[in-house]
Order: sequence, then C-alpha cells, then structure tokens
Amino acid sequence: MRVLLFTGKGGVGKTTAAAATATLAAQRGLKTLVVSTDTAHSLADALDTTGHAEPAEAAPGLYLQQIDTQRSLEEHWGELQDYARGVFTELGLDEITAEEITVLPGAEEVIALLELREQARTGRWDVIVIDCAPTAETLRLLALPEALDWHVNRLLPIGRRLMRLVGPMVRRVAKVTAPEEPVISAGERLHRGLLEVRELLTGPGASVRLVLTPESVVVAEARRTLTSLSLYGYRVDAVIANRVFPSEGADPWRAGWVEAQAKQLQTVHESFAPLPVLTVPYLPAEPVGPGALAALGHSLYGSRDPFARHSGEPPLRITADELILELPLADRSEVDLARKGDDLIVTAGSYRRVIALPAALARRTVSGAALSDGHLRVTFEI
Repeated sequence: MRVLLFTGKGGVGKTTAAAATATLAAQRGLKTLVVSTDTAHSLADALDTTGHAEPAEAAPGLYLQQIDTQRSLEEHWGELQDYARGVFTELGLDEITAEEITVLPGAEEVIALLELREQARTGRWDVIVIDCAPTAETLRLLALPEALDWHVNRLLPIGRRLMRLVGPMVRRVAKVTAPEEPVISAGERLHRGLLEVRELLTGPGASVRLVLTPESVVVAEARRTLTSLSLYGYRVDAVIANRVFPSEGADPWRAGWVEAQAKQLQTVHESFAPLPVLTVPYLPAEPVGPGALAALGHSLYGSRDPFARHSGEPPLRITADELILELPLADRSEVDLARKGDDLIVTAGSYRRVIALPAALARRTVSGAALSDGHLRVTFEI
C-alpha cells in the first residue's frame, strides 16, 4: 500500500494536487482512497461530489471519505470525553457548556489520523492520498504521536499508582471524581492508535509531497517545512510548484510575473535538489471534477510513476556508535542539541524532537556532533 501526504502553505493548491494524484491513481487501476485532515473539507468540492462519513465512490476506483468527527470522537475518545464532561458538570457548568468544552482543540485532525489507521488496516486500498491541513497545523499534528509517547511512557505508570492511592482523597478534597481504570485505558488506546499512525506515515510506503507557488514567502516556508518534516522522521519525495505562468506571449504585466517566478523556481531547484520539482502551469480555469483533475495529474507527473515507493533511506538512522538525522536546509545557528537522561533533544528552528535513544547508545556519552551537507551526525563513546 502506498500512502501520499500533501501539504503546503494555505492557498497554494495542495487540495487540487492531492485530488489530481488520487484521480490519476484510480485511472491507472489502483483502488484509491482520498481523505483530508483539513477541517475545511474542500476535497468534495474539488471532485465535484458529496462527501460521506464512510468511503464513497467519487469516480471509478476512487473513493472519498469525509470523516464524521463527532461519531469518531465518541468511538475513540468516548470514555475520556464522558469523564471530562462529568468533571465539568460537578464543577457547576451546565450540560451544554460542559459538552462544548470537552471538544478539544485539534481533536478533529487527530481523529482523522485515527480514521486513516482504521482504513489502512482493512487492506482494501492500493493508494491512500491525504490532503493535509496547512503547514503549521500539519507539523504539529505529525509531531503529536511521538511527543505523546514520550509523556505517556513517563507519566502513565506514575498516574496509575497515584490514582489508586489518592483517588478517594481527590473526591473528598477537590469535590470531583478521579479518573478510573476505563478512562485511563481509553487514554492508552488513543496513545497506541497514534503510535500506529506514526509507524504507518514514517514507513517506507509513505511519503510527503510539498506543494508551493513560486513566491518568496511561500518558498521560504516550504524550505523550513522540509527541514521540520525530516526532523520528525517523515520522508519527502517531491516538490510541486503550482500556478506557474507560461512565458509564451506574455504581456508586460504577466512578463513581470514570469521573471519573478523564474527566479523563485531557480531557488526551488537549488534548495530542494535532489528532490524532483514538478510544475503545474497557471490554468485558464479551475480544475474541478474527475475529468479535469485526471488531465492535471497526467500533466503533473508525465512519464513518472507517482506511486513508486520512496527508495531513499529514512531521515533517522542509528548505528552502533552514531546517530544520523537528515536536516536538509537547516541553518547551523538554529540547530541545538541537548542530552537529558536517555533522551537526545534536537531543536531545529522553532521545532523540537525528543529522541529516545536505544539501550546501546543510552549507556554512552555524546562525544561529538556536526551538521554537514544536511546531515546531523552525533557520535557516542563509552
């Protein structure tokens, strides 16, 4: 199974690129699911169809799923939500207000990831295409499973012991009900589910495609996004430059845009090499519907196989005495390294990753670190 994620700055056309790729996959005889983690739900509009909570055929071989967040929320977070609602009610909030408060910020995107895991488990699909939220939200979302794992592994055993000891006291002193075993178990299920999502999305069958327009602000964000995705262990296999003005027959106004875009495209090719940079011309009309999207897909990929597995090595590699982390385009001044117990903390710009070291390296001390050619190499000694 091939999993493709599309992300980029809001408004660059990532939904169109995702829908075009999914439509092309279906035309090539691959059973394809396209789904969105973006709450805007514009995939159905791009495909000129109606979204449904369960995968529904939008074109031959192409299925669209528009996730029913409330239903999935109750399925995955039921016990947690019921507990939180009960606590707020005990604190004096009315039932409607308590219900609204327990819909956590970002829950819709998290539920979309859990639903993706369920679909991958079915073995029904050859290709799953994910239209991600704009870049910042996507990075926070993709960082969540590992960050949650770090906290759960350290806090949950302590929390279980504490709840057995102080649960009755919490009820008497704080006047609220302490979480019981079903609530804690629900949290563990959520934790395991997100780890399975991460394993799926960082595996060899998954990769990210960055969508951008040839504008300086957009390109700058895309460069940072490539670094951040690699920091968190996600493979990027292509860059899609959208809305490129054709140079033929340009009037003076358009000629200015052609020249400005040409400079940015040169920067894109230089920055993202050796990744392929695929271009989409500025189309005379918005591509809506399977027919127009399929034509765009053919134009975008040409003779390439957009569904071939990513052949490169994973961004994070660990040997007997060295840890290698790909950080393409990272500025040395913005990269920081720290050691805390058995964890290695890597910061690149405004993003941070806590890497749990394997036992063989956890027993050793860091002897050196260097950032060269987009690779952070950390060496260890006994």
